[in-house]
Amino acid sequence: MRLSHSALAAVSALCAAIGVFWLSLSFFQSEEEAKARGRLSLYRSTVLAELERFSHLTYVLARDSHVLATDLGAPTDVLDKRLAAFAVQSGLDAIYLMQGDGVTISASNADKPETFVGQDYSFRPYFQAAITGTQGRFYGIGATTGLPGYFIADAVRQPGGGISGVIAIKLDLTDLEEAWRAAGEQVFLANSDGVILLSSNPGWRYRTLAGLTEAQRARIAANRQFPGQPLDPLNWHPNGDARAMIDGAKRIHLSATLPQHDWKLHYFADDSAAVTRSWLVTGMVMILAGTGFMVSQVRRTQRIGAALRRSEAEEAQLRLANDRLAVEIEDRRTAERRLKRTQDELERASRLAALGQLAASVTHELGQPIAAMRNHLAAAEIGGQPAQKVIPHITGIVDRMEGITRQLKFFARTDHEVFREVDLRSVVKAALSLLTPNIEASDVTVDTREPAGPIMVRGNQLRLEQVMTNILRNAVDALEDSDERLLHLRMGLADNVGWVEVRDTGHGLGQASLSDLQEPFVTTRESGRGMGLGLAISANIVKEHHGRITARNAKARGAVFRVEIPAGTGEEDTDPV
Repeated sequence: MRLSHSALAAVSALCAAIGVFWLSLSFFQSEEEAKARGRLSLYRSTVLAELERFSHLTYVLARDSHVLATDLGAPTDVLDKRLAAFAVQSGLDAIYLMQGDGVTISASNADKPETFVGQDYSFRPYFQAAITGTQGRFYGIGATTGLPGYFIADAVRQPGGGISGVIAIKLDLTDLEEAWRAAGEQVFLANSDGVILLSSNPGWRYRTLAGLTEAQRARIAANRQFPGQPLDPLNWHPNGDARAMIDGAKRIHLSATLPQHDWKLHYFADDSAAVTRSWLVTGMVMILAGTGFMVSQVRRTQRIGAALRRSEAEEAQLRLANDRLAVEIEDRRTAERRLKRTQDELERASRLAALGQLAASVTHELGQPIAAMRNHLAAAEIGGQPAQKVIPHITGIVDRMEGITRQLKFFARTDHEVFREVDLRSVVKAALSLLTPNIEASDVTVDTREPAGPIMVRGNQLRLEQVMTNILRNAVDALEDSDERLLHLRMGLADNVGWVEVRDTGHGLGQASLSDLQEPFVTTRESGRGMGLGLAISANIVKEHHGRITARNAKARGAVFRVEIPAGTGEEDTDPV
């Protein structure tokens, strides 16, 4: 019984090994055939691309004015050089023009010893097809050079429509053979007669796939297609199961037809690797099957021990995780208490900062109208002006102070500021009017250039005047120590944006940037001449108007400030933010 069981097990193992071998061999052979089909498709596409790459060139050349003129009797020198340049640029072996009798009158190799000029190619099939009006194609060994090539020809038609000649090109396809050979492939291309035209194996070239008939040999000889070649049969025997014997070796054999030529591309691949891989797979399966039972028993024992150890480890990890969770809960409660205290402190600091900014804004914004009022009163006192002339100025300044206090009162509620269409020219004019005493006292010359039409932007008149007053006041102050006290004002409207540019000839910005100057309490003036809030407030106002303020040093000297505000839409808006 023990021997019979052993024999049965051995026979079962042998049958299993045979089954595995044949299954794996079938699979790997199918895989090799699929790879071979892919390679054959690639090479077929490459050959077709090479054959069709210049298929339209003869059609174009046949209509070239130089070709038509030469065909009618013009000198051939110009066309010879033109065809030679075309041949070099396109990588063709030759381009040549034949008359209606087949004699070549112009060629790209006219200056070469093996020139086509004067040669009669009327016997070639490509000439015979082209002279009848259809494109001629032909592969053969050159009658003049002795080198093989692929010929394409088209008829040359004169303006009247008559055919007066044939233009032809010759391609060298031997690069395909070099590519196949470099890739280590076994490939050949055969024509409709079964003659191998191109081959990765030089010994196969001009062999035939089957014996040629007398009629075939006579036609080949008349066309001088393969002069001097015996055209012996190839040593191969194709089978019907995608296999073939070639030169005594069994190979995978696949073929593909090339349209328009009735040519066939043959590809051979070695499938010995499939047999080797099948034996390797069979051996591995047998080894795995032989050790399977022992491995299964060992693994079963290991699984039981591992499960016990895993249970103990998971219990220990669970206890440790509970301890860590308790610590994390306490840490999170502590962090939440700290966060609450920090938030309360930030709220208090924010209220204090807002209160300080409001106080500084009131001090700074009311300083300019008060100074202007003082200047008007002093001018009236010195000049003896009547009250009727001074009162309107002071009334306007008081109205402006009232507007400033009204803005500061609603500092945190910008929804009460009405945004409507404002003329930037009137904004600048109002700011200049307010600063007239300062400008005259500093002996500053103001050069203003503005367009004839209005510059309408969307904004608040008073707030924009506040911006321009701050910028102009800074520019006037910067000119106090300057020998040349010029203030240039430019205004305009471009790309739906109104802009004002202020350039002075003062000391400039120095190393400070606009971001630095926009910080509260940062100023370039000497101590006691300002609190450094003007640009910070102006930047906020421009931002509320969805505009932009920029500053830079001028090329010569001084600073250039530019304010840009979006153009008006014609609609009143009470929400500028």
